[in-house]
Amino acid sequence: MDTDEQAIRKLFSDWHNATANGNVEALGPLMSDDVIFLTPGQPPMRGREAFLDAFREGLQQFRIEPEGTIEELQIMGKLAYCWTHLCVNVTPLRNGLPMRRCGNTLTIFRKQADGRWVLIRDANLLTSQPASPG
Repeated sequence: MDTDEQAIRKLFSDWHNATANGNVEALGPLMSDDVIFLTPGQPPMRGREAFLDAFREGLQQFRIEPEGTIEELQIMGKLAYCWTHLCVNVTPLRNGLPMRRCGNTLTIFRKQADGRWVLIRDANLLTSQPASPG
């Protein structure tokens, strides 16, 4: 495994850990300023700050626990893409039933001038699943 692939796999792991721990500050450096997130039925979410604001708001109501498997990772110069099968468990902090969403994601990364890889585009096709017993 080359160093670029290792770096992207580490970014993937760091993203999941920061999400599970509710660490908003750790997520910021993992994405570009102009990142775009695409989700079914929603307008594109444009920009790092828009994502971080939405994540902060979500953390006030939910615990979010992702789990994923990289199915394919291809690197082409300063761009890379990753196809992932992802499940996200969302547990209300107060009232309500836990939710589980699973599906495929396609993520594009860009290598920065300083050698770091950052997420620049993410499209997810997650759908509701029965919640895990817990």
